[in-house]
This record gives sequence, C-alpha cells and structure tokens, in this order.
Amino acid sequence: MSQPILNRALPHDPFPRPRLPGVAPLDPADWLAVTDAHAGQMAERERLIAQARDAVIWQAPGTAAMLDELLDTVIAALPDGYVVGDGIAVRPDGVRVTLDRTDPLATLGRLVQEDLCLLVKPDGAAEHVLKAAVLCFPAGWRLAEKADRPLTAIHVPVPSYDDGIAARVQRLFDGVRDGRPLWRSNLLWYDDPALFQARREGAPRPADKDTRSGAYLRTERQAILRLPRSGAVVFSIHTCVMARDVALALRDRNAGALVNEG
Repeated sequence: MSQPILNRALPHDPFPRPRLPGVAPLDPADWLAVTDAHAGQMAERERLIAQARDAVIWQAPGTAAMLDELLDTVIAALPDGYVVGDGIAVRPDGVRVTLDRTDPLATLGRLVQEDLCLLVKPDGAAEHVLKAAVLCFPAGWRLAEKADRPLTAIHVPVPSYDDGIAARVQRLFDGVRDGRPLWRSNLLWYDDPALFQARREGAPRPADKDTRSGAYLRTERQAILRLPRSGAVVFSIHTCVMARDVALALRDRNAGALVNEG
C-alpha cells in the first residue's frame, strides 16, 4: 500500500451534524480550497486521469458549452497560490497546467482538488440529471453507474436519502442562485485511507463505514452553485482524509473553543 495522503487541517469543521440536507450559504471567494494535502492529492489526480480516465471522467453529448463555462468559472475563482497566464495556470505546488479547452474535464481535474459534477434539469423533468463529471475521489460510488441519471437514482442506495430528503435537495438545486452558492459537509470513518474508493451500486458497504471505529476520518465539503450563462448546476466535492487521532484532537479543540466563546 502506498503512503496515505492525509490532511493535518481541514477547510471546514465536519463535526456539527445538522439535519439533512444541512446546507448553509457559502462565500463565493471560499468555494475552492487549497489544503495542506494539496500536492499529494493533485499528484493522485494526475495519476488517475492518466491511468484510469474512463473511471474518473465522463460527459454526455451536448455539454461542451457548459463545460467551457465551468472552466471559465473555476479559473476566475482560483484561490491564492495560483498564477494564471496565457493558456497556462501554475498550481500552488508549482506544476504548470495547460488550460486545454478541448479537454475541459481533464483540465479541471488537474487544476483543483475539488471533484466537479455538472447537472442539468431537462425541460419537463422533475429532477436534475448528471451530465458530466470529473470524479477522482469517489466515496463508495462509480461514475459510470450514475452517468445521465437523476438525483434520486444517483443516491441509490443511500439509506437516509428518502422521499422527503430527495424533495428538499431538489428544491435546493432548483433554487440556488448565481453568485450565492450553498455548502454542506459529511463525516465518515474508514479503515482504508485511499482517496479513490469506487464501489458498485449493489456491492456490500465496508464494515467500518458509518461507524466511529475507523482509523481515518473522511469528510467531504460539498457545494452547489449555478453557472450564470447556461443555468446548469455544479456540485463540487472537496475530500479530506485525516488520521483518527488528529481528527479527534481537532474535534476536541473546536468544542473547547465554542465553550470558551460561550
């Protein structure tokens, strides 16, 4: 097993557990994050795109203009540490990324730590449908099985995603406004720190998942935002993995800070 790619700090606090879907407003300036695991995560993304492209990148026909808009949106939102020039972006780890508009999803996957999913609500449809994605760090699902499927089908077989939650999530996708993104986080405990954890829809869930006994905390900062020209919705996922002792120390430190502030 290769050396795990671990965070020592997080761009969000995953420990407060509000009721699903548990969303809050997100400052657009904070949408994309650079963490202390940046270099390791980006190297893993480069590897996956080069060696397992079909597992991590997919787009439906007719999405080229929306993906070009998504690339524009990401470039404009790159945080401190990036340098953008004529057709090139230099990442905080010093790697130069060609801004290849003929291959926007691979470009995006090599540019930022976030996985990016593009969803569109077809005319007359009840739900948004996944139309394109770069998904290097799945947590128990396979992009190929979710491609071109609506939100409810994408969340099969998540037990907590019942009809009530599905309706609330769809209202969020319908209502999110340009320039006013939303975010939430999740929290899972794993014994396997690997970032790429694809699993077939009908496969058994890992025994350690959803328990508090795992050796590693895995948390996703998930955001939804609307693209201004096309109106498509972007679902972004920033994944962090942290050793259990570091995560619990962070939890206790945050709890102590809240008590002191109170």
